[in-house]
Amino acid sequence: MDHATPNLPSADFDRTERFYAGLGFARSWRDEGWMILKGGTVTLEFFSHPDVDPATSWFSCCLRLDDVDAFYQTCLAAGIPDTRTGWPRVHSPRVEAWGGRVGALIDPDGTLLRLIQN
Repeated sequence: MDHATPNLPSADFDRTERFYAGLGFARSWRDEGWMILKGGTVTLEFFSHPDVDPATSWFSCCLRLDDVDAFYQTCLAAGIPDTRTGWPRVHSPRVEAWGGRVGALIDPDGTLLRLIQN
């Protein structure tokens, strides 16, 4: 099966790994410059970027999920606040103008992960 994985910045692999572990992701690879985390059928790859600034980060990706509401609840259970400022944070899924349900997760490095209902 062909697939693609997002390559996202991490200022601190330990912090990134702890954050995503709370969302059900586990390490499948890590060295000094690269880390791969897997959660179910979702794979996220991270490169070392110690200078990434969460306030100005423009990195993003989409997670297309079978149950976006369940993932949102997982985020809340992990202690991620549903707020409009700061990071990390989560935004609840809602129906967009085009008809799809979309939420958002902003990780500790300011990366936007759009949470899209399949």
